[in-house]
This record gives sequence, C-alpha cells and structure tokens, in this order.
Amino acid sequence: MSEDIGLFDAMYTQRALRYLKTDPVPDDLVRKVIEAGIRAPNGGNNQQWGFVVIKDEATKRIIAEHYPGTPRPDHDEALTPSQVRAAESADYLAQHVMDVPVWILAVTRHPGTDISHGASIYPAVQNMLLAARALGLGSVLTTRVRRGFEPQIREAIGLPEDFATAAMIPLGWPQDGHRYGPTTRRPASEVTHWDRWGNRG
Repeated sequence: MSEDIGLFDAMYTQRALRYLKTDPVPDDLVRKVIEAGIRAPNGGNNQQWGFVVIKDEATKRIIAEHYPGTPRPDHDEALTPSQVRAAESADYLAQHVMDVPVWILAVTRHPGTDISHGASIYPAVQNMLLAARALGLGSVLTTRVRRGFEPQIREAIGLPEDFATAAMIPLGWPQDGHRYGPTTRRPASEVTHWDRWGNRG
C-alpha cells in the first residue's frame, strides 16, 4: 500500500478492478477514500452529496439478490476483446457481491428525477477511484443500482426522499493476478476536434 504515486501515473494506470479479495479494508482507508471524494469540484460548492458505507451482511444480501439480474446496456455492434473481458469481470463481480468487503453507495440531493442535476457526484466518485488506486485498493464505478434495484436499496438504508442513488463503488484488495497497469485507450488524436467537429488538427 502506497500513496507515493504521481497524479498522471495514477490516471494512466487506473482501471476497473472487480476481482477483489474478501480481506477486510480498514475503516481509516475507507474514510481516506471518501475524504478524497469530498475534495472534488462541484456546482456552486453546494456539496449535495452523501456516501453510505455498506458492510452489513443483510444489506449486502439485498445487493446480491438484485445486482446480477440488472440488465446491461445493449451493444449494437460486436464486442471487442477488451469489452468481452470487461463483461466477464462485471459478471464475476455480480456473482461475488457478498465477497466484497466494502460497498460505497454515492448519492446526491437534487430537484426532480433528472440525475444531471446531481452530476457533481461523478467528479467525487472519480476522486475516490483515484484514491483507491493510490492506496492499492481495487474499485470500479457501477451504476447498476440505478437501473435495477434503487427502491430496494433506498428502503434498506433509509435514504431520504430528496436524495437519489448515483453509483456504487466496490472496495477491496485486488486478487492475485489482477492489478493496476497501463490502460488501453483510443489515442486522444482520434477523439479530439479543434474548433469544428472533424478537424483533427
């Protein structure tokens, strides 16, 4: 475990880690991850966020009951090898919900039902993922709770009506053979347009 990692090194090697050990994660590290989250930029510095740390077995069973059956977004085209691996690891996590030592539910207060009103939660979640990377903890952002079982989890944790779920973050030590490392991404030159769409510069 080391926090001595440069920001760009953390960003360039961060990846979704869903294969997690059952070993407990100390509460002080969970707090450190959340502390990183609340440092994120947010609209008007209103800080309309909350984080529910879930270690209770009964609540995890509710997640385990509904998480695997939540439909994934459809893909119109054939999956790439990278997407196949991601889908397989997502399925693994779905089948091993109870093995994850800590789940963090990120929630946001917002008017109405449009989650974009609470979009500031996502920079906070990214900060948390980077903090986990620096601490050597595995994590990933998942939004299955929004697509499949928000009412059940709301009731289980007593979430107030003016808050909405935004993401869940499993947190644990990576299993042997699963580690952070260089990510495979399309080059920035392929997705960057200068002044007008299609002008690659």
